[in-house]
Amino acid sequence: MQTEVQFEQAGIAALLAAMDDAVLDTLDFGVIGFDHEHRVLRYNRFESQAAGLRPERVLDQDLFTVVAPCMNNFLVAQRFVDARAAGEPLDDTINYVLTLRMRPTKVKLRLVSAPSAALSYVLVHRL
Repeated sequence: MQTEVQFEQAGIAALLAAMDDAVLDTLDFGVIGFDHEHRVLRYNRFESQAAGLRPERVLDQDLFTVVAPCMNNFLVAQRFVDARAAGEPLDDTINYVLTLRMRPTKVKLRLVSAPSAALSYVLVHRL
């Protein structure tokens, strides 16, 4: 069952939070959900297959130091840190190049976080 949720959709954080993992796995873009300590708690099938990383290797690991250190910089990780420190929502889309364990891959990243939400998300749309 394919859901109608799109990468660019407004209000996507609330939609993702309401989805169970089976529905999350129907999305046609990568979803990585992580807690305030950057531990990955949600990882959908699309991202697992595209990145070549099994959920067992990703879940409960630190997103920015273990799973995707190529995102541990001011463009990605620091935006989440700054938004949380300021108590502000984050919803930015950036062009990016993933480089870990693969040839450089152009993507769009959508960085989504809300001050009161349990999880923040990195959404990955491969170009």
